[in-house]
Amino acid sequence: MRKLIIGLLLATAIPTAAYSKTVMVEEQSIDQLQAMMTAGKANSVDLVRAYRARIAAMDRTGPALRSVIALNPDAEAQARALDAERKAGRLRGPLHGVPVLIKDNVETADAMPTTAGSLALKDNMTRRDAPVVAQLRAAGAVILGKTNLSEWANIRSTRSMSGWSAVGGLVRNPYALDRTACGSSSGSGAAIAASFAAAAIGTETDGSVVCPSSINGLVGLKPTLGLVSRTHVVPISHSQDTPGPMARSVRDVATMLSAMIAADPGDPATAGAGAYQRDYAAALSTSALSGLRVGVLRPEMTADVAARYQTALDVLKAAGAVLVEVKQPKLDGLGEAELFVLQTELKADLDTYLATTPAAVRTRSLDQVIAFNTANAATEMPFFAQETFDAAARTKGLNDPAYKAARAKSLRLAGAEGIDAMLKSAGATVLVEPTYGPAWLSEPVYGDQYGGPSSSELPAVAGYPNLTVPMGLVRGLPVGLSFIATKYGDAAVLGAGYAYEQRAKARVAPRYRPTADVGPGLEAVR
Repeated sequence: MRKLIIGLLLATAIPTAAYSKTVMVEEQSIDQLQAMMTAGKANSVDLVRAYRARIAAMDRTGPALRSVIALNPDAEAQARALDAERKAGRLRGPLHGVPVLIKDNVETADAMPTTAGSLALKDNMTRRDAPVVAQLRAAGAVILGKTNLSEWANIRSTRSMSGWSAVGGLVRNPYALDRTACGSSSGSGAAIAASFAAAAIGTETDGSVVCPSSINGLVGLKPTLGLVSRTHVVPISHSQDTPGPMARSVRDVATMLSAMIAADPGDPATAGAGAYQRDYAAALSTSALSGLRVGVLRPEMTADVAARYQTALDVLKAAGAVLVEVKQPKLDGLGEAELFVLQTELKADLDTYLATTPAAVRTRSLDQVIAFNTANAATEMPFFAQETFDAAARTKGLNDPAYKAARAKSLRLAGAEGIDAMLKSAGATVLVEPTYGPAWLSEPVYGDQYGGPSSSELPAVAGYPNLTVPMGLVRGLPVGLSFIATKYGDAAVLGAGYAYEQRAKARVAPRYRPTADVGPGLEAVR
C-alpha cells in the first residue's frame, strides 16, 4: 500500500527527457540562480526542469535519498507565469522564479496532499496555502514539491527512527546513506544538501530544523516564535511550533526569512511580527563579530567534536568576537515539564486541526488517529509504536492546572533562568555551542541512538532564535555551530552566523557515500 501511495504522489512529475537547455543547479545559491535568470542564461522553467531531473536521478534511484514525498504538477506553470512577469519588467524580489520545497506538514494550495507522513492523512488535499507558503508565493518562489519527514513530526513515539514515515519511507543522509538525516525535517535537510531545490521550509518544535540542518551540512534557522505563522501547519504545540528556513548558506536563509515574516490574524502569536519585517539579507556583514560579546557553552561532547568546536571558536575570535565562558545553570525538571506541555497541546491542537480537514480525511481526532494506526499496524507501526500519542490522549486539556503550571515552569527555566540569565552573566549578545554531534545510524530495531550534545531545547521551549551554521566534518559527517539569542534576536544570530560562515568556509558538499568515512582503523593491522 505504501509503495502505491508513493507512486501516486510522484506520478505528478513532468517527464524530464527533453529540456530547452542544460542548467547546472548543484550547489547554486539563490543569488546565483537569480543572476542566471537576469543574464538570460536560464529562466524559471529551466530551473524547475533541472531540479526535477536531479530529483528523478537521485531520490528514488541512485543514492535513493527518499527526501521528496510529492512533486507539484503546477510548478512549471507557476514558473512560466513568473518568467512572463520578468519579461514584462516586473520582479517581485530575490526569490522571483526560484524553486523551493515545503515540508509535508505545511499545506499548499497545489494539487498535493498534506500528509505529515501518515497514511491517515493521505487524502488531506486541502487546496489552501498556509500563510507562510502564501508569503513565499507572493515573493515569487515556485513551489516545487513537498519533502518527506519523520511521521507526525516525530511526536508519535519515544523510540522512533528519525526520518521515517509510512508515506515516504526512510530519508537517507547524503553524506553517509546508512546515517540518519535527523527529524523531523529530515526530507528538507537531505533534499537541500543534495541540491534538489534552492531552499526549503522545515518546522521545529524542539530540534526539527536545527538538527537536520546540522546533520546534513546546512544552515537552518529556528526563528523567534511568533515571527512566522503556523496556520494550516499540522501541529504539535502552539507554545513551541514554528516553520523555519533551511538552505546551504546564511544569506539564503536570511532571504527566505525576509519573505516568511508576517502577522496572521489566524495565529495570535504573530500579532507583533510586522515590526520585524525587513530585508535580513541586506543587513548581513562580515564585520558583525567585531567587538561582539559571545557566550561560549561547552556541553559534554566527544573529543573530535570538541576539536572541531575549538576550531570554530578560534574563527570567532579571529573575527573580533569577545569570547566569554558560560556555564548552563541547573534547570531541574525542564525536560519533564516540556514533555507534559507537548503532550497536552498535541491533543488539543491536533484535534482542532483535524476538524478543519476535508471530509475525505476520516480521522477527525487524535483518538481516531490512534485507532487508525492500531488497525493499520503493519504499515503504520512496523518499527515503533505510538506511546507518546497514547500519553497525549490521556491529558486533561488546556485548562488543566497541571498543564498551566508545567508551561509556566518550562518557559521560566528555558528563558529567564536559562538563556537570558546566561546572556546577562556574560554581558553577551549571543551564545554559541555545537548544534548536534555527527549523524547516528538509522536503526529500525532500537530507534534513535543519540546522547548529545544538543542545542535545541532551551531556545525551543523559550521561543528564542537558534541558527545553525556548518563548522565542518567529523569523520566525514557534518556538524553545526549554533548561534542563540533572546527573543527577536534573529538579526543578531544571522549577522554573527554570516560573519563566521564567511571566514570559516566550513561547509563541504555531500558525496553520497554508503557509510561514514571513518578511516582505516576498522581493519586489522595484519
